[in-house]
Amino acid sequence: MSEYFGKDVPKLGFGLMRLPKKGPITDVEQVKTMVDLFMEAGFTYFDTAFVYLGSEAATKKALVDRYPRASYTLATKLNALMAPNEKTAKNQFYTSLKRTGAQYFDYYLLHALMENNYKKYDKFHLWDFVREQKEKGLIKHYGFSYHAGPELLDRLLTDHPDVDFVQLQINYADWENPSVTSRANYEVARKHGKSIVVMEPVKGGTLAKPPKEVRSLLEAYHPDMSYASWAIRFVASLDGILTVLSGMSNIEQMKDNLSYMKNFRPLNAEEQKIIQQAQRILGKSSTISCTACHYCTKDCPKHIPIPDIFSAMNKQLGNGQAAEAIADYQRVTSDGCRASDCIGCKQCERACPQHLPVTLHLKQCVDMLESKNV
Repeated sequence: MSEYFGKDVPKLGFGLMRLPKKGPITDVEQVKTMVDLFMEAGFTYFDTAFVYLGSEAATKKALVDRYPRASYTLATKLNALMAPNEKTAKNQFYTSLKRTGAQYFDYYLLHALMENNYKKYDKFHLWDFVREQKEKGLIKHYGFSYHAGPELLDRLLTDHPDVDFVQLQINYADWENPSVTSRANYEVARKHGKSIVVMEPVKGGTLAKPPKEVRSLLEAYHPDMSYASWAIRFVASLDGILTVLSGMSNIEQMKDNLSYMKNFRPLNAEEQKIIQQAQRILGKSSTISCTACHYCTKDCPKHIPIPDIFSAMNKQLGNGQAAEAIADYQRVTSDGCRASDCIGCKQCERACPQHLPVTLHLKQCVDMLESKNV
């Protein structure tokens, strides 16, 4: 019943999580250019969140203050895990309205539901709260983003049948990944008739630079198409997709995405077979499945740049680039926060949407990147 609002939404959404920076500050002027290119190409869906540092304020400056309200659609999110009590959680909504100046939200999400936090949304009465805001016209459509397995997803959609849509991590690398369960979650959402917003279609940038064997496979068929284009077109070709979020970080990424999504063409039968070959290759991959969301770093007592370390490590695990991996590791740990500083508190594992054994991977990084660098 909730698909009616998604049929005419362009299949590319601008994810505002990984915006370009000038030092520690968001490069708002570059974001303005990216917004202009996106809007000029006919795309309208923008996605931010209360917990994306500086994102809602940048959205106001680059989008809301510069375009008529009816010309775009805006999504943001409420994260109960970051709130100590019900009042603070609900205040995120009003803070987001003020930060963005958007007057209302076209799409509003309860953020990052997982096994270890979903009960907090019940405890704080947040389902009822977003329904109330919808009745007031401050929210047009509400849903939730999700990072767990199909059983809990089925239960949540059964308990909350009025949810308009669900945001899921789907990409061809995680389609059968038992930790992410992309396919199983997709099928549960479709069983409940829910439209789907796709997050992490490029797996945090991993599928923009896949292992060499996958690159060769994709290049042989489409030498002029970016690796990221395969990943985004794969998910955009699925039934029931409201839009596909791409967390674009610069103008070049924006232009690349627009080049193949402006006149979107679903994967043909031969391209589907190539993706299946890539999935088989990636099934043998030993790379760390980090999407660089940085949820793990927020409360790390040792301030370890975990996603950056894993990115360096993946150069060796995925492509055999040992020297490049060590050089990257030296660069990202130049301030002294190294993998070996991990004290095993595992707060990172509790926060990780991918359910990675982060501390175990950090030990692996010590063995492979620090021991060779003495």
